Amino acid sequence: MRHTDGVIPRLGQRGQGWVALQLVLLAAIVVVGALGRGGWPGALRPTLVVVGAVGVFAGLLVAALAISGLGSALTAVPAPLEDEALRTDGLYGLVRHPIYGGLVLAATGYALATSPWALLLTALLGVVLDLKRRVEEEFLAATYPEYADYRRAVPRAMVPGLW
Repeated sequence: MRHTDGVIPRLGQRGQGWVALQLVLLAAIVVVGALGRGGWPGALRPTLVVVGAVGVFAGLLVAALAISGLGSALTAVPAPLEDEALRTDGLYGLVRHPIYGGLVLAATGYALATSPWALLLTALLGVVLDLKRRVEEEFLAATYPEYADYRRAVPRAMVPGLW
């Protein structure tokens, strides 16, 4: 397993700085999209609204199912909760971080429905969530001896067959 070896900062003892960055970006995406300045060209707008709505719905559904699948192990910070088992079934049998994938999908859908500027912020959100998941995987590997096997069995981090 490839480790970040401290190259990516933890941003707090449990990685709480990553949560703050994630929340700021999600809020910025919502605000920029709501303002709608510099929106999509008129001819594309109706199609992008429909595609975007489907993306928001699908992304929120994936995130909700993944949250449900974690149950009592749910935490926003990268460090896992003590005395919780590693979750490897359900959506976690397809990708290692389905909540992050769901958030990126929902944000992409929202940006497509509202503003190209929100799409730029969504790309930044994807980068932040990818860095956060790398930090999280450091914590998971240190907590669960079976994490290396799980990572080999489920090679995609956020999107089945892709990412």
